[in-house]
Amino acid sequence: MKNFLATRSGIVIVGLVIGILAPLLQYMGNPGNMGICVACFERDIAGAIGMHRAGVVQYLRPEIIGFVLGAMVAAFMSRDFRPRVGSAPIVRFVLGVFAMIGALVFLGCPWRALLRLAGGDLNAVFGIVGLVAGVWIGTFFFRKGYSLGRATKAPATVGLIMPAIMLGALVLLLLFPQISGQPSNGVLFYSLKGPGAMHAPVFIALGVGLLVGIIAQRSRFCTMGAFRDVILFGQTHLLSGVAALLVAAVVVNLLLGQFHAGFAGQPVAHTQGVWNFMGMVLAGLCFALAGGCPGRQLFLSGEGDGDAAVFVLGMIVGAAFAHNFGLASSPKGIGPHGMAAVIIGLIVCLIIGFTMRKKA
Repeated sequence: MKNFLATRSGIVIVGLVIGILAPLLQYMGNPGNMGICVACFERDIAGAIGMHRAGVVQYLRPEIIGFVLGAMVAAFMSRDFRPRVGSAPIVRFVLGVFAMIGALVFLGCPWRALLRLAGGDLNAVFGIVGLVAGVWIGTFFFRKGYSLGRATKAPATVGLIMPAIMLGALVLLLLFPQISGQPSNGVLFYSLKGPGAMHAPVFIALGVGLLVGIIAQRSRFCTMGAFRDVILFGQTHLLSGVAALLVAAVVVNLLLGQFHAGFAGQPVAHTQGVWNFMGMVLAGLCFALAGGCPGRQLFLSGEGDGDAAVFVLGMIVGAAFAHNFGLASSPKGIGPHGMAAVIIGLIVCLIIGFTMRKKA
């Protein structure tokens, strides 16, 4: 399984599976063009545990839990569970925070950018171009010797912390379900309307998350890595999986009647093209400097990477900042302080890129 999923045919199959399952999750209850969105789902988790009070985006998403636990299972089965940590944890945390802010200005992670396009949302084109531009800026720093340090072996406890956190979240979700018509059960917060109130059945969502976590961990699926490899090395291995995801999602959306082409009236999206672009420039640059897209960071945290776990926690905290301080966008447009946050984030990332270079 490991060898096959690591091949070009394997990565294409992984892309096809994700591209099929994501629209199906939307069909079974997830928000429009949001069958899977790592950034949006982590934002919902932040709301569910009370880190922000945006009532329309609060739900403990089982898909995210499944991603981490599935990756852990795959890593143990293939003897690939390798607890490790590197250096500069505060830098990784800050990159996670700004990655989330950029993603929420656009309203989606790289996966959702593809799924929005697959559903006919043409605003996603600006976001995808911005993502590529951000990754391209990151490759400039790679060529100049940028590095956050080499990972070193760590005790098993380090690698098990993020899976343990997700297992605890699953226990909370199962022990404290939503009380009908109530925004909170005393422990978790639940949306009564908006995207947070739209979700597939718990065990179906968890099952999809587990499956995706398993196959993505084995294949090293990563959207940021796909663009980075093309820009740096001219390699299209990972890109073939990304293309397969897009094609499969388009086909399934057409079959399910979920494809609606245009700019206006798209679900959980806005039409401010410049800031769709700029938000994903920031997110793409953060993903590049951190070494993986948000999905890949979850899978890495499941296989024992403590650095990826820090980035994931940074994204969850970033979601709370974005909604508590008016940084996140909505279908009405960019938040009141979103523009400033993107500019500040780009400045911080450029400083990190220029200063975190190995000296000759």
